[in-house]
Amino acid sequence: MILRLRQGWERLSIYLPVLLMGLLALGTWWLVRNAPKAPQAAVARAPTHEPDYFMRTFSIKTFDATGRLESEIVGDVARHYLDTDTLEIDKARMRSVTPEGRVTTATANRALTNSDGSEVQLFGNAVVTRESQARPGQTPQPRLEFRGEFLHAWVNTERVKSDQPVTLTRGGDRFTADSMDYDNLDQIVQLKGRVRGMLMPGTSPGSR
Repeated sequence: MILRLRQGWERLSIYLPVLLMGLLALGTWWLVRNAPKAPQAAVARAPTHEPDYFMRTFSIKTFDATGRLESEIVGDVARHYLDTDTLEIDKARMRSVTPEGRVTTATANRALTNSDGSEVQLFGNAVVTRESQARPGQTPQPRLEFRGEFLHAWVNTERVKSDQPVTLTRGGDRFTADSMDYDNLDQIVQLKGRVRGMLMPGTSPGSR
């Protein structure tokens, strides 16, 4: 009897390491399967065209390296859009001053401007005005005004465009057109569509 038990134990001892390895492998598999999963990295979401912040009854001013005021934007409400880095402004009033001292103002029911205010789209009762400026030894530049339901202005390059009807007033002269492209630096204006003009008598060519 003792001999049989000893033989049985010897046989079991031969397979015991295999059984232990099997149990260890099974336990490891169970732990891996039931262990909590590591949190997945959040997938970066593309910015949506929704405001990420608001401003109310605000004023934004920009200055050059010498501290000279370059531009000022005032409005009732502003909404910033992260995806386009633009600012939408209700009841916008804007003012910019070039290094030469030329003052340009703009107003509209609504405005859309880029991050630095160098490009502005004006919607509803849009008015852009360049004030008269004296020039040493030259004829003063007359006051220039643009009116329309939509105006697109580039402040740094002093350009105003519109694909909608506009009214252009320069000094005492007045023009209307279906669309317009005005470049102040090159002193070129293109009026298209039904163009009408009224020239005041006695205006010298040098003032144009």
